[in-house]
Formats: sequence, C-alpha cells, structure tokens
Amino acid sequence: MGMTIGYARTSTVEQEAGLEAQERDLKAAGCERIFAERVSSVAKREQLAAALDFARDGDTLVVTKPDRLARSVADLLAIVAKLHGKGVALRVLSMGGTALDTRNPTGKLMLTMLGAVAEFERDLMLERQREGIAKARAEGKYQGRVPTAQRKANEVHKLKAEGVRPTEIASRLGIGRASVYRILAGETAA
Repeated sequence: MGMTIGYARTSTVEQEAGLEAQERDLKAAGCERIFAERVSSVAKREQLAAALDFARDGDTLVVTKPDRLARSVADLLAIVAKLHGKGVALRVLSMGGTALDTRNPTGKLMLTMLGAVAEFERDLMLERQREGIAKARAEGKYQGRVPTAQRKANEVHKLKAEGVRPTEIASRLGIGRASVYRILAGETAA
C-alpha cells in the first residue's frame, strides 16, 4: 500500500489559521507526510513541486479543495496527468460537498467531466476569437501576423547577393531553409 501525501497552500494574504486548518484536515484524512506553503497560486509553488517529486507509484496525493492545488481546471488536469503518469492517485476532500478520488470510477468520471468542461470552454473561446477576427477582417481592421521569415526578406537578399549559400543564410537568420528558397523564388519571379 502506498503512502498518503498531503499538500496544503494558502496565499500570502490568507491567515495562518487557514493553513493550520488544511493541515489538520489532511492529518485527519490519514496523510503521513504534508507539504505546505504560503504562496499565491500564480507564484512558483516549490512545495507542490516537492510533493509531486516525492510521490511514488501507489501513493495518493490529498488536498482539501481543488483551488489549493491548481489555479484552473486546465492546471488541475495537467497536475492529474503528471500524477497519473507516476501511478499516483489524487484525492480532493471537498468538491462542493463531495470528495473526488481518482482511484475509483466516480472520481475518474468527475475528472473526465471537468476535462470536458475545460475543453468546451476552450472551444468556445477559440470560436469567439475566430468570429472576432472574421468581423475585424470584414471591417478592414485585421491584417494578420507578418510571417517571421518574410520580415527578414531584405537580409536574405543581401546575404544572397554577397554569395552566401541558402543553408547558411537560414542558419544565420534563424529561419527555415525552405523559407529562404521561397523568398529567393519570389525575387526571380518578380
């Protein structure tokens, strides 16, 4: 049987009592080792990294709430994927009144639903982005990004005129060799 590892976090603005309460709940849940820190979720979470590194196949990582572990659903899913890759389960003590445990089918289902919602939100965001770009193009307000290689066309022509070979031009300018050939072909066609 694996080890039960706890992770507790409060942001710097929260009180010490919040961290103590999490640690108490984690101990009550049977955590043998607890990693705790006082940092915002967007800061580097060194104790979380240490807990993830410490966990071994068969272990379970326990947190009191999902927002103590992850800053977003996508972040949560990435952490769970990392845990899963190591053979480590995740247990969240409180998910809106219920618990989540990836060792059982219900926990896996809840996690899959979270993933589906995250993917749905991402698809909606991309759709809104495409609609916004189409509208801006229709109004003549959107030109798109100029390809990196095209911005270096003058330098490509200059180096070619100096007798530099296309492979060396690509290397010097940090662009692909095919881009160099496209730029040079455009010059001869003109």
